[in-house]
Amino acid sequence: MAEARLVRMRVNGEEVEVAAPPHWTLLEVLRYRLDLIGTKQGCDKGDCGACAVQLDGRNVCSCITLAMQADGREVTTVEGLTGAHLHPLQDCFDKHVAAQCGFCTPGILMSADAWLRSLGRPVTAEEAAEALAGNLCRCTGYTKILAAVVEASKILADEGGWAAAEDSGRVG
Repeated sequence: MAEARLVRMRVNGEEVEVAAPPHWTLLEVLRYRLDLIGTKQGCDKGDCGACAVQLDGRNVCSCITLAMQADGREVTTVEGLTGAHLHPLQDCFDKHVAAQCGFCTPGILMSADAWLRSLGRPVTAEEAAEALAGNLCRCTGYTKILAAVVEASKILADEGGWAAAEDSGRVG
């Protein structure tokens, strides 16, 4: 068995140092070492999007990203998405009842956040459907999810949400 190695990274704004075997994924470190269970373990092969997190502001599937790849980098999980108030995506998901069982929701939120920040403008439902095609939901027909993402993109544009993200370093 391989000896554990230290991984140093900034997770949700906090510096952490974690010992993990070199074959462990970022998902395993987040869930089983740091107890950040919002990141879901789904397919374990990068197909479902349930494990989506942001690595240096870019969307990644944490189930196929080795923890060692996050060494010295910034990781944002769904737990780090909100500050003193709900993130507009979270608020719109609630308003549109876009979360059914909730298993896919953290991954969709993280993917949508990274994508919206990379665009920096309001989006259409068609654009959102294409951008979120890698996030699978077994409970819905996606209509409410897409409506929530579209509305959140408008709120972020109105509130200057992208400028605030750039100031905090969370831009894709």
